[in-house]
Amino acid sequence: MLILEPEIFVDERGFFLKSYHERVFRHTAGIDARFVQDNHSRFVHNVLRSLHYQIQQPQGKLVRVVVGEIFDMAVDLRRSSATFGRWMGQRLSAENRRMLWIPAGFAHGFLALSEAAEVLYKTTDYYAPHHERCIAWNDAHLGISWPLAGAPIISDKDRRGVALQSAATFP
Repeated sequence: MLILEPEIFVDERGFFLKSYHERVFRHTAGIDARFVQDNHSRFVHNVLRSLHYQIQQPQGKLVRVVVGEIFDMAVDLRRSSATFGRWMGQRLSAENRRMLWIPAGFAHGFLALSEAAEVLYKTTDYYAPHHERCIAWNDAHLGISWPLAGAPIISDKDRRGVALQSAATFP
């Protein structure tokens, strides 16, 4: 995973940033990705989206927040990786304007920290619900330190998430 901080131009009128520039991403960050889908989600405070991924048609994701703040999270599911089973979390907000690049082969989830949060993310492959899998957000083996303020709001699908040890993973 890679945290990206775009160059931001600010003046009395507001600000401007390039949320995606293929040459900059390829030559500066080493990200050679073809994006095929953009998604925009809105969440209320304390909504926790568990660790989703697609076992086939895996998606790389470029994530950013345009309203509010989230704790964005990814877990490496590539068994051949030295970081297999490790997680990384990062606060993304409209204020800090950071972006998170999550390569294919990672599970991705987040927690809404503000009253409302709007998340935009580009994906490198299309959504394929029949290949979607979910790892439990509270898997004791992962030991993720979610910055929770009380009980999280979780979907039925996320309640059915499995432990990493039982999950389908990548070579």
